Amino acid sequence: MTLRDVTLRDGLQLTGKLLPTERKVRLVRSLLDAGVPELEIGSLARPDLVPPMANSLELIAALTEEELDRCWVWVATPRHVEKAIAAGARHFQYCFSVSDAHNNANIGRDTETSIAAMPAAVDLAHAAGGSIQLCLATSFTCPFDGPVDADRVLEIACDPRTDGAADIVLADTLGQAVPGQVAELVSRVRAESPGRRIVYHGHDTWGLGVANSLAAVSAGASVVDGALAGLGGCPFAPGASGNTATEDLLFATRPQWLSPEVFADLVRLGEDLAAELDEPNRARATQGARSEAAAFEWVLRS
Repeated sequence: MTLRDVTLRDGLQLTGKLLPTERKVRLVRSLLDAGVPELEIGSLARPDLVPPMANSLELIAALTEEELDRCWVWVATPRHVEKAIAAGARHFQYCFSVSDAHNNANIGRDTETSIAAMPAAVDLAHAAGGSIQLCLATSFTCPFDGPVDADRVLEIACDPRTDGAADIVLADTLGQAVPGQVAELVSRVRAESPGRRIVYHGHDTWGLGVANSLAAVSAGASVVDGALAGLGGCPFAPGASGNTATEDLLFATRPQWLSPEVFADLVRLGEDLAAELDEPNRARATQGARSEAAAFEWVLRS
C-alpha cells in the first residue's frame, strides 16, 4: 500500500487561509524528506472560490523536477492541465463528480461535459511526458442527491473517453461509506474496468476513515489518501468533514519507511500546521502519541 498525502490540496482548501508559497514549499519538502511516497500539492480551482489554492502555480514552479515527480495537481479542465504544465507539473488528477448535482456545484458543469473534455486533458498530459488520473468524486453518496449507484461509477470507469488515465481515484467525498460498500466498489472497479491503479480517497466524517481505507486496500486499492491532522473537506459538499488523518493511516499500516522517529516528526508537523491554521487536530494517533504510555515505542518522548 502507498500513502498519498493530500494536505496541501484537500487538507487546506476548507481552511479559508492562504499559506504563503514558501511555507507550502517547506511542507512539501518535510513530507517528502520523511519518506511519504506521493503528495497532492494544489489545485487549479478558481482562487475566488477556493482561496487557499490561489498560489498553487507558484508552488509548482518553486519545486524541483525530482520533487514534482512525486506530486499530483488537481485539475478539472484541459485548460487547467495546460496551466499546470507551463508551471512545471507533470502529474494531474482530473476530477469530476459521479453526481451531476455535485459536479455542477463543484465545477460548474454536468458530469457528461467533464467526461467529454477528458480526452483532451489526457492528450495534453501525455504530450508533456506526464500522467493523469481519473478522479471520481461522490463515488458513494452525493450531498444533494443521496446514494450514488455503483453501476454509474462503473459506467464512467469503463467509458472509452476515460482511457489513458493511469489511475482511478474513488472518492468518498462525504465520508458516509462503510467498509463493506468500499470493498464492494473497489472489487468491482478492479474486476470490470480497464487495468489501472486504484486510489481510495476517504474522509473521516463518521469515524470510519481508517477502516474504509483498510477495506479498500484488502479489496485491491494500492493507494490511499490522507491529510495531516485530518484537515480538509469539500467547500461544495455540505456535511463533508476532514480527510482521514495521515497520522492514523500510517500508524495503522506502518509502511517500511516509517519508524517511530519519523512518525514523531509527522505528528509534530501536523500539530504545528493545525495550530497555525487555527484548526482542530482530528488525528486520533496524535492523541495516542501524546499519551503517558512511555513504554510504547510510538509514544513521543517530548
